[in-house]
Amino acid sequence: MKQDTRKILVTSALPYANGPIHIGHLVEYIQTDIWVRFHKLRGHECLYVCADDAHGTPIMLRAEKENITPEELISRTLEAHKRDFNDFHVDFDNFYTTHSDENRELCTYIYEKLKAQGHINQKTIEQFYDPVKEMFLPDRFIRGECPYCHTLDQYGDQCESCNRTYTPTDLINPVSAISGSTPIRKESVHFFFNLPDFESMLKLWTRENLQKEIANKLDEWFSAGLQPWDISRDKPYFGFEIPDEPGKYFYVWLDAPIGYFASLKNLCERKGLDFDAFIKLDSEYEMYHFIGKDIMYFHALFWPAMLEGSGLRKPNNVFVHGFLTVNGQKMSKSRGTFINARTYLDFLGPEYLRYYFAAKLDQYVDDIDLNFEDFIFRINSDLVGKVINIASRCAGFINKRFDGKLASDLADPGLYEKIGGEVISEKIAKLYESREYSKAMREIMLLADEVNQYIDIHKPWVIAKQDGKDKELQEICTMGLNCYRLLVTYLKPVLPALASDSEAFLNIEPLQWNDISKPLLSHQINKFKPLMTRVEKEKVEAMIQASKESLQSTTSEEISNQVSGHLNDTPLADEISIDDFSKIDLRVAKIIAAEHVEGADKLLQLTLDIGGETRNVFAGIKADYNPEELTGKLTVMVANLAPRKMRFGISEGMVLAAGGNGNIYILSPDDGAEPGMRIK
Repeated sequence: MKQDTRKILVTSALPYANGPIHIGHLVEYIQTDIWVRFHKLRGHECLYVCADDAHGTPIMLRAEKENITPEELISRTLEAHKRDFNDFHVDFDNFYTTHSDENRELCTYIYEKLKAQGHINQKTIEQFYDPVKEMFLPDRFIRGECPYCHTLDQYGDQCESCNRTYTPTDLINPVSAISGSTPIRKESVHFFFNLPDFESMLKLWTRENLQKEIANKLDEWFSAGLQPWDISRDKPYFGFEIPDEPGKYFYVWLDAPIGYFASLKNLCERKGLDFDAFIKLDSEYEMYHFIGKDIMYFHALFWPAMLEGSGLRKPNNVFVHGFLTVNGQKMSKSRGTFINARTYLDFLGPEYLRYYFAAKLDQYVDDIDLNFEDFIFRINSDLVGKVINIASRCAGFINKRFDGKLASDLADPGLYEKIGGEVISEKIAKLYESREYSKAMREIMLLADEVNQYIDIHKPWVIAKQDGKDKELQEICTMGLNCYRLLVTYLKPVLPALASDSEAFLNIEPLQWNDISKPLLSHQINKFKPLMTRVEKEKVEAMIQASKESLQSTTSEEISNQVSGHLNDTPLADEISIDDFSKIDLRVAKIIAAEHVEGADKLLQLTLDIGGETRNVFAGIKADYNPEELTGKLTVMVANLAPRKMRFGISEGMVLAAGGNGNIYILSPDDGAEPGMRIK
């Protein structure tokens, strides 16, 4: 069906220039790339831009640690990111950096527009200051005891155990994660963007333009009341200095989304395009952002408000996706499932992962799971056993018996119409458009089943042995190869390399969506070569082992792109007496029940037996443990901790756990210990 040509601008969230790309990142970039490739395949004008997020304290400190300049660090990372994306066939029209003249110019323009409209205010605030490093500390560079549930080693903005938010100065016994020193309080003048000025607009825009569950989530922030947003940081800081404000820098989250426009501007200057046509209020271009659910606050509130206040167009939508788990659990260094993109590529083909993600992704915000057993089965069954199998079963006969020449007629025009007609092609197109990739893959594999069934019924390998059946054999195999061409066209957004190899094999121009109704007849094909091989279990196991080995020396900054919470990076707490310790009543506890907590991202509800008495405890361990694996397990709890009221109920104690490498490990006593025993 002929469609009017659309003009579309697409972005993905900016990867932080402080570490390598890993397979969790790739969920977003592959999802976006599929969507962009689909629209280009349909004949639309679609540009895909992105950039490295190249500013902030972590980059400054990382460069200092490596004894190089921040510019050297971000340049090295940029090249590594480009290689990884290219090798996973993520085809940006421009991949740039936020540390650019274009971004500085646009940040200044937007800031001055907001300031002229009265949306920028100054306020003196009190922050933690590291007296050793002589710098103000960002929230994530401060660790301490949660002021609410008293969990140790928490970040300066939110407790990972009880989920409560607070300011860094609320922490008990705070410690600088940079120097290990005790921070002091110090005042500084900061600049604030007055987000409440845009509350009415944002309430309407979020309801009209975002996924329903995201709009519902944002309502929680509206109910709590929008607050002015601190957009400045004090030196030393790696970023753009605020005009006419020496020693004050734009906060990285102000210049990062503007980096979308900076990358676009750089592309427009190179290609001779009209940049203003994309960003003006009445722009004919559609604009979409793909992001993870952890940064929706910045993209769904701050960013559209900044654009509104500076007189620029807002995005048509912000598509939010969930995270990646591996084998049902959070990606783990110790289990070898925290896999960098380059480590994956050392063992497996990129299109295996592209297809597997596509087979899992939909328009919702739920996390998706990479299960390696399912991964092996799905690739071998769907791609090799169904799609590639069609070409391999038919091409040999065409090459050997007919010198590579296809028949002049189709054996079954009705089947061709069923596989490639407007009804099914538009159904699959709508699924791609709505990001329902998993449903699109199911539809395509059902079609592949029908084609394989057709070949099974007609048995070309039997006909080939019968005299006088050459015309029938040629038409059956021509039918199979034409259906293969249709399936590859549908899969081209997901499997661009397979499509390119298939185009070479079929001796055709690049496949286009609107061309699929025309079959290949009396056409010369090339010799068939294996287009995809099976995934071997040994390769997956070797990749996991390599991940364990290669990440042994990787810092937590490289793993998570943020400051680590490792205990070996922080000093021991102040010395206590034996009398202090004796006040803590530690008991062996048996977990007799464990359940998910509705509405909580990190908590599990545990029922603990401490020797004839049961306690209800909420623990922030959901990312690392499934409820079923905890039931019956012995652990250790603080039994005399005062009960605390939480949003989900009363927590009557605390289980003990160790934290490190981004994971949590519940403490367990040796065999023989019994519920209620006191730990001394």
